[in-house]
Amino acid sequence: MGSDPFPDRWKLSASDLIEWRPSPNFGARRNGLTPSFIVVHYTAMAVTQDACARLCDPAFEVSAHYLISRRGAVIQVVREEDRAWHAGAGSWRGQDDINSRSIGIELTNTGSEPFPEPQLCALEELMRGVMARWDIPAQAVIGHQDMAPGRKIDPGRAFPWDRLSIGRLALGPRDLARVQLDEMPPHEKAFCQAAQAAGYPDAPLKSVLDAFRSRFAPGRCGPLSRSDMGDIERLLALLGN
Repeated sequence: MGSDPFPDRWKLSASDLIEWRPSPNFGARRNGLTPSFIVVHYTAMAVTQDACARLCDPAFEVSAHYLISRRGAVIQVVREEDRAWHAGAGSWRGQDDINSRSIGIELTNTGSEPFPEPQLCALEELMRGVMARWDIPAQAVIGHQDMAPGRKIDPGRAFPWDRLSIGRLALGPRDLARVQLDEMPPHEKAFCQAAQAAGYPDAPLKSVLDAFRSRFAPGRCGPLSRSDMGDIERLLALLGN
C-alpha cells in the first residue's frame, strides 16, 4: 500500500481522513473477482472499539472493510482490493461467495436503536467513493439480511433505506411507491419465485418475507399479503426483470 494507504481521493472531507487499523482477517478475492456489491451490516455491539477489536482478532475469523462509529468516525480494517470476511454463507442474484464480490461496511449499532445523523452522513460519503471506485450501482447495495435471510437480520428494520434512496445510493420503499401496479392476490410460490428473480436466495418463505419487509416495508407484519405481492412485483419492475 506504500507509505500512505489513503490517497487524497479516499478522504471523506478536506479535514477528515479514514483511520487505518489493519486486520489479519482477510484474503485474496477469488477467481479474479472485484467488488460489485456493497453489504451493509450492524455490529450488534454497543462500543465501536470492542467491535473493531473483534474484527481484528484472528480468533474470531471475521472482518469488514469499514467500521463507522455513531459519531461518524470511519475505520478501515481491510483494503478494498482484498476479501474481507463479513458476509458468510448466502447469495445474491444467483451469485455466491459474496465476500469476493463485495465491500462490507459495519455500523456500530446494537440492533435496537436508531442510526445517528453523523454515522449516516459518514456512511453516505463513504459509499459515494466506494461506488465510484468500483462502478457499483444503487441496486447492488444490499443489507446482510438480503443475502442471508433467516440467518441474519442486519441492518434491521430501523435502517433508513429511503435516506440512501434519496441520495441514489440504494433502493428503498420510496422507489417501490413510484411504480404503479395493481396489487396481486397473495400466492406463496409466486412470491418466492419473484423474490429469487429480484436477487434473494432460495430460502423458506418466512425468512425471505421477513428480509424483504425489513428493507421495503418495515412497518408490515403478519402473513403474506396483497401488498407484499405488489411490492415484490414493483421491485422486479425497477430492476428491469
